[in-house]
Amino acid sequence: MLPDLPTLLLVRLGVDALIAVAFWGQMRRYPGIGGPGWWSLGAVLSIVGSLLMMARIGGGNAFAAGLAGVMLFGSHACAWIGLRAYLRMTMPWRTLTALLALQLVLQVGLAMRGDDPSGHQMVYALTMVVLAALVLYDLLHERTPGLAPEYRALALLTAFELALLLAVSGWVVFASRALDSVAAGFILVFLMTKFLRVLLFSALVSLRLRQEADQARLAMAERAADSRALVSNLGAGVVVFEADQHIVSANRAARRFFGWPGDSDDPGSLPQIPDWQLLGENGARMPRHEIPFERVLASGQPVSDVVAGIRTGDTGELRWALCNAYPENDAIGGLRHVVFTFVDITALRQMQQQQRALEQQLAQSQKMEALGTLAGGVAHDFNNILAAILGNADLARQDLAPSNPARQSLHEISSAARRGRELVRQILAFSRQQPLARTPVCPDTIVTETCSLLRTAIGSNVQLVKEVAPNGHAILADPTRLGQVLLNLGTNAVHALQGRAGRIGFRIDAVGLDDPALPPALQEPCRRGGAGAVRIVVSDDGCGMNDATRARIFEPFFTTKGVGQGTGLGLPMVLGIVEAHGGAITVDSRLGEGTTFTLYFPAITDKPPAPETAPEVVFSDGGTMAPIPSDEPSPPAATISVESPAMSEESSAAPAHILYLDDDDTLVFLVRRLLERRGYKVTAVCDQQEAIDAVRAQPQGFQLLMTDYNMPGMSGIDVAREVLSINPALPVAVASGYISDELQAEAAAVGVTEVVFKTDAVEAFCEVVARLVSPPRPA
Repeated sequence: MLPDLPTLLLVRLGVDALIAVAFWGQMRRYPGIGGPGWWSLGAVLSIVGSLLMMARIGGGNAFAAGLAGVMLFGSHACAWIGLRAYLRMTMPWRTLTALLALQLVLQVGLAMRGDDPSGHQMVYALTMVVLAALVLYDLLHERTPGLAPEYRALALLTAFELALLLAVSGWVVFASRALDSVAAGFILVFLMTKFLRVLLFSALVSLRLRQEADQARLAMAERAADSRALVSNLGAGVVVFEADQHIVSANRAARRFFGWPGDSDDPGSLPQIPDWQLLGENGARMPRHEIPFERVLASGQPVSDVVAGIRTGDTGELRWALCNAYPENDAIGGLRHVVFTFVDITALRQMQQQQRALEQQLAQSQKMEALGTLAGGVAHDFNNILAAILGNADLARQDLAPSNPARQSLHEISSAARRGRELVRQILAFSRQQPLARTPVCPDTIVTETCSLLRTAIGSNVQLVKEVAPNGHAILADPTRLGQVLLNLGTNAVHALQGRAGRIGFRIDAVGLDDPALPPALQEPCRRGGAGAVRIVVSDDGCGMNDATRARIFEPFFTTKGVGQGTGLGLPMVLGIVEAHGGAITVDSRLGEGTTFTLYFPAITDKPPAPETAPEVVFSDGGTMAPIPSDEPSPPAATISVESPAMSEESSAAPAHILYLDDDDTLVFLVRRLLERRGYKVTAVCDQQEAIDAVRAQPQGFQLLMTDYNMPGMSGIDVAREVLSINPALPVAVASGYISDELQAEAAAVGVTEVVFKTDAVEAFCEVVARLVSPPRPA
């Protein structure tokens, strides 16, 4: 026994109201799912259609039946639109509009012709067949991999509804009557399918929520994996601690930094650190309240940019890191972990230390350069004074009889002046303003000569050892200056023994281009030469030096000896000569353990000529040591013999006319007297323009122009240029205490005959003048 039609319509109204409310709530809760809103609207349209059907049963006109059909069709259309929105398909607005327009036109048309229930039912059933077919088509063409059971069940239900609608259409067509007699049965069946559809739609919502949850979990897992991979492969170290300093995890950079074994993420493979022992930037142990981990625990705030030193590995190697730490809290604000991040700045710290060392070296170099410039200027003026003293003393001694007691005083004056001149030479060597006669030489020859000289001055209890590597390279050097360097270092070694038995060693070997011992400053010159470097090592096992003394040994006038025992210019002179040769020097010394000086010189491939005589090695009394004591008295200084050279082959020839120019009137007076005693005619002036005017007045009247180089206003080169423009055949000599390659090149370009080193200009002056005035005849 079926319930009557009004009762079923009332039940349908209640069901549609529940459906509208349920799907409205789902739409509000899950706005990302497109279906529930349309399904709720479909339930509302179904309510309106049911009310119109009830009005038609209660005696309403035919328009109520037509509108009821339109509303019920709209309800099913909203269910279809909601399904497509759920499946994220495009909306079929044109198809839907066409079906609604067709439904409306037909229903209104039938209503206008009169009451025709079977016609209304036929229009409704046919349009619903089309709509059901469209729904079934969408379900069967769903592209979801592994179609869920909910989709298959909804497809079966839609197919059943399609069959039911076809049956209704057949009943109306073939039975030729309306469904009023069986309407309750049909409504009951459609009500049951509506229940099933609502359940399936709700299941689809749940399916979508499960799918989105699975996708969210998968995305979270992927993000977590990406985060772990990112943290694991970061160049910065990351260590996660619990509040009790228990290590939870550490990435690869942290493991490498601390020297922890393995590359696993297993926390059990990580060692535990019961006590952080960090060092501050000053190298002292960092107080506990300054440790980043402790600061985060105490304040709960992040800590950033803390430079700390950490002892790592089994060897306790000190490494430096720029550290940061921050708290990781749980949902209620409690501390879960402390994340400790850091960047390895060990290489940066080493570079900073090297930079500071280089800055100190630069400051020392600039100080030495300033002192060298000052010393060179003082030496230049002092050399002129000494030249005047020596020259006038020799002239005065020549004017005295051999038995005159004043000759001994003049001899002492000359000896003192010569010692002063030797000091000037050391100053010039230190300031690198002394010319070098560099030729290819074998260092072992000079070392052998130095050892021979030292052997005569040291006791038998001192072992003198020489080690020379076979097939050694030659170097480009001034043998005399290199001998000064080695003898100075050897003498230092003798004094470092302080009279005790010991060992002094000289060693020569080669240093290859790839040898790490090669100083950086020599790498490029040696690479250009292609022959590496020659290393000369002078060592002793004497008293050694502390750090403070070692830092100052190359400062001029610094000495550890008593007053009168050393000038403090020996090692500065060594440094100046070595660097003037393009070399480098290093010092290794410890107090009570001896000292080692290592000299590096760029090697050359040229073979030096066989030496006819051993190079002259000058004993220097400067440096950090005093001269080696000797029981033999110093030989008296040799006097300058005065012999008048033949001015020409005929004694009646006119004397050569010499023009001498110097801004120092003392030297002008001295040189005029020296040359006039040799029989020359001398015109000596102190003004450059006066010398130029003299040549212009007598272009052929002079056989030689001797001029100083360093003069105010016009230099000697400028004067030579002016004079040679007047008389290109006039020999010109320029005297200077600073002879460089640039000066020689400039002099040669002007046409200067010879550049004379002014330190030796006075004693060898007459010989230079004789050679330039009367050049040797060709054979």
